[in-house]
This record gives sequence, C-alpha cells and structure tokens, in this order.
Amino acid sequence: MKLVPYWLDTAEPSGDYRQTPVPENVDVAIIGAGFTGLSAALEFAQQGANVAVFERHTVGWGASGRNGGMATTGLAIGFSTAVKRYGEARAAQYFREYNDAIESIEKIVHDYAIDCDFNRFGKLSLAYHDSHNDGFRKSQELLARLVDHHVHVIPKSEIHSEIGTDFYQGAMLDPLGAGLHVGKFAHGLAGAGVAAGAKICENAGVTELKKVSGTVHDVHTARGITRAKQVLVATSGYTGGITPWMQRRVIPVGSFIIVTEPLPEDVVDRILPHRRMASDSKMLTYYFRITPDNRLLFGGRARFALSSPDSDVKSGEILRKAMLELFPYLGNVRVDYTWGGLVDLSMDQMVHAGVHDGLFYSLNYSGHGVQMAAHMGKRMAHYMGGDDDANVWRGIPNPPVPGHFGPPWFLPLIGAYAKVRDRFS
Repeated sequence: MKLVPYWLDTAEPSGDYRQTPVPENVDVAIIGAGFTGLSAALEFAQQGANVAVFERHTVGWGASGRNGGMATTGLAIGFSTAVKRYGEARAAQYFREYNDAIESIEKIVHDYAIDCDFNRFGKLSLAYHDSHNDGFRKSQELLARLVDHHVHVIPKSEIHSEIGTDFYQGAMLDPLGAGLHVGKFAHGLAGAGVAAGAKICENAGVTELKKVSGTVHDVHTARGITRAKQVLVATSGYTGGITPWMQRRVIPVGSFIIVTEPLPEDVVDRILPHRRMASDSKMLTYYFRITPDNRLLFGGRARFALSSPDSDVKSGEILRKAMLELFPYLGNVRVDYTWGGLVDLSMDQMVHAGVHDGLFYSLNYSGHGVQMAAHMGKRMAHYMGGDDDANVWRGIPNPPVPGHFGPPWFLPLIGAYAKVRDRFS
C-alpha cells in the first residue's frame, strides 16, 4: 500500500521546477502551487504580467493533489441555509458562482488541451437520515425557483438505480457535477502557465513577507528573495505563521482517502453504475467515486486530526471499515493507496477572498475547492487588476477562530460535536 496520493502517483509531471531561479523582481508573487496559484499564474501570464509561483514542495503537493477529484455544484453550507443567511438574491449569486467554477475548469481543459479525464458524471448527494430528504426537497424547490437549476430527488425505493448499497435513505442528483484527474489537471495548469511565461519555483517555501509599501512586499523564500508589486496568498489548509491574520481564519481539518485496486467492470457497475461523484449528508461525511482506471476512491473526515503517515494509516483503516459497511461485497478487495490532506474550513464555511494589509488572498474552500480554487485563481487575477466585481465573495465577514493562534488544538472538540450531530440529527 502506498502512502502517497493516487492522483500525483499516476500523473506525468509537467516539468522539474526545483532549480528554477528565484527572480529578483516580479509584478506578482503567488504563494502556493495548487489550483488557485497555478490558475492565477496562467491568467496573469496571459495578461503579460511578470509572475512567479513559490511552492514549499512540488506542484499540486497540497490540497489540490489530495482531494477526491470532484468538481460539484453547490455551497458547503447548502442552498437553503444560504438563502436564510444571505437572502435569495445573494444566495443565488453564490450558487451560480459554483456552476461558473465548473465551467472554468471545463474551459481551461478545452483551451489548453489538458488530458485529465474531465467528465460531467453528475453529483449524487446521499441522505444519511430520512429527515435529510426534507432538506433535499426544499433545496430542489428553491433551486428551481431562484436559480432555474434543476436537480432530481430519488426515494430510497429507487436508490439502487444509482448506487449499490442499502445504507442511505434517499438521494439528490445534480447532473452538472463533474469529475477529473486532479494530478493531471494540476500539471496541465502548470505546463500551460510556464508556456505562457509564468515562473514556478518548487522547493522554495516562503519564510517571510516584508511589506515595503502598499501592496509591495519583499518575499523571502528558501532559495532567494524577490520583490513583488503584488502578492497572492493561495495556501489553502496549509496557511501558516507567515500570514498570521489569515492563519487565524483557517481551520485546517484532515480529510483522508483510500483507493482500491482496479475493480472488474461488473463490480464498478454495481457500486456506481453511472459513475457519479457521491457524498453523504453526515457532518463526518463520506465521499466516493470511481477513478478513471476503475478503482473505488473512498474518503472522509475519518478522524479530526492532522495528516501524518501514522494518522493516515489509522484513518485508512477507519475508512476501509466504512467502505465495507456500505459495500460489504468488497471484503476481498485490496487497498492500494492511503493518504491524507488538509481542508481549509472557515467559521461560516464560506469562501473568503480579498485583500488585507496589502496582501491578496483566496482561501476557505471548505471541502469544495477543486472547482472553486481553479476558478478563483482566474478571478483573483482580474480582482487584483482593479475589477472588484470579479470577486463575489468580497465583503463577507471573515471572523477569526477564537483562541486559534497556531496548532489547531480545538479539532477533537469539533470531532466530538460532529459525532453527536450525526447520531441524532
């Protein structure tokens, strides 16, 4: 069993950027070579800007290469909750932004001929409790009325048409959800950005940011210093002490995944006959899909802990038990991959993007970052160029996590609350 992400292990690197010289001056410095940073770099380079991406590890090493490979519609808080919190007009605007985000990926894939197995398989949301079907039906009505977006609610009696388990009490299908090979997509973005003139510096973690004036900063990296007219922080769940204001507003939660050996076609057809992207309605959610080579990818918040080799193995064991609870006929199937990564939650589970004290940022994708990160990279390139309307998330209050000044000591408390909520909600 490999303790590395399946996506990165099965993607051809676009290049070796570990020796790319750190430039002395750039128009834009981007911290993080994930989807946000790579997409922004590509857009800035297309605009003619001198842009460099600084990455502590390698392209796609963080959340962008450690997720489930799902680009799906809808906000992390659910549409009906968004309507209650923000009103109908703003909730509809936020929902449409996620649809636009999937289209952004599709357009990038088409325009740059990125071979990453992008397909609109649809998204299957699964009801853990029967009462959760009420929420599906309410969302169905609101989406049709306010967004002209149409989903299908599937009763438990018909659920075997979509999934080979009796574990769930019903489902909601959104046909616009997509899946892709995120390792290939990350390296496709990187290759396109470099071809357009962007510089990517791997093994060049940012160690310090020294403000010169306004948005101008000296960016200190492990391999040199560059002066940037603008800086974009795109560090997701790996946001750390060099940006303390942002670190206090990011809850880094471990999300863990296992991937099986390749499965026979008839087994795959039994599990997910239409190859949907699937996730359930628990707070300690399970999410799963079929990979392009017919493996079952199965992930979730197995433990509220940070990722490490020991933590990943323990979480993988929990996830395998969960997988067999859903699909007991996989008892003899081998697990080939186990890994973990950090999801960047916020207090309100909304995206937060803007500028603070001269630093631009786009963070807090709350487990929905595949499409939104790639989309927000492009959006931030326009926002940083002066187009305020490019950032629909501006102005949303962004409160810090009380008592959060370093390591997330509060994760066990969140985990305990989630277990109670899943049991009784």
